[in-house]
Amino acid sequence: MSSNVQEVTDATFDADVLLNEKPVVVDFWAEWCGPCRMVAPEIDKLAAKYAGTVEVRKLDVDANPQTAMKYGIMSIPKIGDRTSSAM
Repeated sequence: MSSNVQEVTDATFDADVLLNEKPVVVDFWAEWCGPCRMVAPEIDKLAAKYAGTVEVRKLDVDANPQTAMKYGIMSIPKIGDRTSSAM
């Protein structure tokens, strides 16, 4: 994972994503998910390109099921922002 992409958890989601002053893109993923691994380099590139302007975060849906359920994440990878139906 790129140093520009930070992990969020059920405990930190509201502060790191919803209350963040900058726009935030969240990658909902899981370790076992092949397509998630394929998307990861592109997420890293996005984070590097927009570093300082847009925050990019990752949430492991297996380790953080409350947030995944709250936002109706039924399949992964799912990329969302605060204005999408995912959040």
